[in-house]
Amino acid sequence: MGARSQIAIAVMAKEKELFEKIKKSIQSKKPLRVKLGVDPTSADIHLGHTVVLQKLRQFQDLGHQAVLIIGDYTALVGDPSGVQKTRPQLSKEAIQKNATTYFEQVKKVLDYKSLEIRYNGEWFQKISFSEVIQLVSRMTVARMLERDDFSKRFKSGSPICIHEFIYPLMQGYDSLMVQSDVELGGTDQLFNLLVGRQLQKEEGRDSQIVMTTPLLEGTDGIQKMSKSLNNAIGIEESPNEIYGKLMSINDTLMWKYYELLSQKSENEISQMREAVEKDKLNPKDVKMALAFEIVERFHSKKDASNAAEEFKRIFTSKKEPSEISEEVMTTNESQILVSRLIVLAKCAQSHAEARRLISQGGVSVNGKRCSDVKDVVLTKDEILLKVGKRQFKKIIFRKI
Repeated sequence: MGARSQIAIAVMAKEKELFEKIKKSIQSKKPLRVKLGVDPTSADIHLGHTVVLQKLRQFQDLGHQAVLIIGDYTALVGDPSGVQKTRPQLSKEAIQKNATTYFEQVKKVLDYKSLEIRYNGEWFQKISFSEVIQLVSRMTVARMLERDDFSKRFKSGSPICIHEFIYPLMQGYDSLMVQSDVELGGTDQLFNLLVGRQLQKEEGRDSQIVMTTPLLEGTDGIQKMSKSLNNAIGIEESPNEIYGKLMSINDTLMWKYYELLSQKSENEISQMREAVEKDKLNPKDVKMALAFEIVERFHSKKDASNAAEEFKRIFTSKKEPSEISEEVMTTNESQILVSRLIVLAKCAQSHAEARRLISQGGVSVNGKRCSDVKDVVLTKDEILLKVGKRQFKKIIFRKI
């Protein structure tokens, strides 16, 4: 299956069924139609998304037809998978804007020339209300509540909106429309993917094979990677950011990143892991190799080399970054709270977060660590603000 064939996948159907599809594809010289649906609910693709995208690319490399469905209509509903409350609904304008950025980003993983791209609005905007009724009649409430996400919310008394029940049926309907042979998704998508099999079977068609890929935890090492959880590594982030964030993950999680993201073979990864366990190899060096590989893939080898040197400069030599962004602030005050300065410099999203960073000892001004949330700085000349391990800002004050 190519360089990353070691990705653990669960084939939720009998192996015989999968082999028969492959055998039939070879004999007929007709490629399998391999479907992946994405809802453009945000503008960025992160490393967690690339796990399943890489699996789709492997099918492309084997000569099969990759079908990427942009869920402009499913995004209006919002995927209930793995969430504890109803997702906020997006406008059509926001969805279209996000979808546009997706196209440029998936080119870094998929063979764009052979990729079939479909919007599910192509069929959902034409469907009549009577057809909607027919579609929703094919699923019972009891079956829907078997789903873990809904079951937990129901038991806890959290609201479940009726339109959320429609989502799995919409995703399954997509499979009917594109005649998919295989559908890919994360493990949290299993219920949705199986609905596609059900609808195809009821229509008298061959049921698609469902293949799920593991979810990748974010930089916090706990929750799955998500921009909303502030633990994501975007593939379009700067080389320094990607490198630095990858170096921040813990040593245990590093091996899962290798297994799901690296192009190294399973044997190479096993050998590195054994060398680390026997103290023959420093885990930091192994992590640096991973960071280099990922930056090189989504940027360039030169960018990866520069990012590695910058990381050593800051964290090994304890020097300032070679380039520091500047922030000019106009004020008529003689001093300003450091916590407020952090927010104004866009180094934290809220004052509460800024105060937490100060309390944890993660903030310094001109090389001196701040220890009190009530600390202030004088608003004259310029200062060097450091927030966390990687955020540096040169603040230049201007009097009004």
